[in-house]
This record gives sequence, structure tokens and C-alpha cells, in this order.
Amino acid sequence: MADYSAGTESQEVVVNVTKNTSETIQRSDSLVSVPFLQKLVAEAVGTYFLIFAGCASLVVNENYYNMITFPGIAIVWGLVLTVLVYTVGHISGGHFNPAVTIAFASTRRFPLIQVPAYVVAQLLGSILASGTLRLLFMGNHDQFSGTVPNGTNLQAFVFEFIMTFFLMFVICGVATDNRAVTSLTFLPLLKLVLCY
Repeated sequence: MADYSAGTESQEVVVNVTKNTSETIQRSDSLVSVPFLQKLVAEAVGTYFLIFAGCASLVVNENYYNMITFPGIAIVWGLVLTVLVYTVGHISGGHFNPAVTIAFASTRRFPLIQVPAYVVAQLLGSILASGTLRLLFMGNHDQFSGTVPNGTNLQAFVFEFIMTFFLMFVICGVATDNRAVTSLTFLPLLKLVLCY
């Protein structure tokens, strides 16, 4: 504000400079904004590379006389996940798994309205990766490395439920808790993937 005096009368001049920002404002929860589409592409590409590299290590191990070994396969999964979190995690959050997206939404660390689009992007990335591997490696459909389809559906469900709970317990404890140590947060996640 500036005061100007003209004779005996005092006037106050208020200068209000505003910029029309209606074109630049974007809602963060919008499903059609460019940043949201970038997040979806980052999730799809990240999931694609995670599934491609991880499952390719299994296929190569099976086709080439166990050259990679099971510890090597675990290291591939862990390192690929670490690289992807560092490369595209700042864009999309680095979920790469519908369970992670749903868990973040249930803890209110992720907008619920974006969950279906994220899950579709993750499923698309994983389907494309498995299709690419199928085109590259023409092998038997019924080859299993390490485990065989044995047991009941209930046993498989309980096992997957427990392992997914363990995965999400570590991720929520390390990545979403404000009280967690912030330096080197990838180490517990890397160790978890190596043991998973």
C-alpha cells in the first residue's frame, strides 16, 4: 500500500496484482490431467520392467541349466525393484503391485479415486511383460522353477495372504511411517525382496 497526499485530502491506493492462474491449476485427483497420465505410464512401465526382468531370470535359469540359481533370481528381483523405485518412484510412487496401491489407499496415503486406474496400469504392464517373455522364449507352458503346483487352493490363498501381508507390513513400516528412519529406506525393502 502507498499513501499519497493531495492538499488536505489523504488517499490510500491499493495495488492488487493477480495473475490468472485458472489455466495452470490442475486438480491432483483428476483422472485426465497430464501429471496423472505420467503416473500411470510410470506405473505401467515400471511394472513391465519388474515382471520382465524378474520372470526372465526364472526363464533363463530354467532354460540354461540353472546358471543363475535361486539366490541370483532373488538378487535380480531385489535390484530391479530398487532401480525402478529410484528411477520412476518419484513420478508415480513406485507401487508396481496392486496390493501396494490398495494398502496405501487403505492407510490414506494414496487417493482412493486413483486406485482403479493404477491397478489397470499395473495389470497392463505385467500382462505385456509376460507376453513379451512368451514371444522371446518359446518353452513349455508347464515348467515350474522351485515350486510345483501342489496343495489346495485354500493353502495357496493362505500362503499368498501371509506373504503379501508381510510385504505390506514392511513397506508400510518403512515407506509410509513418518517415524521411520529416512536414510537408506531401500535396504529393508531390498532385503525383503531378496527373502521373498
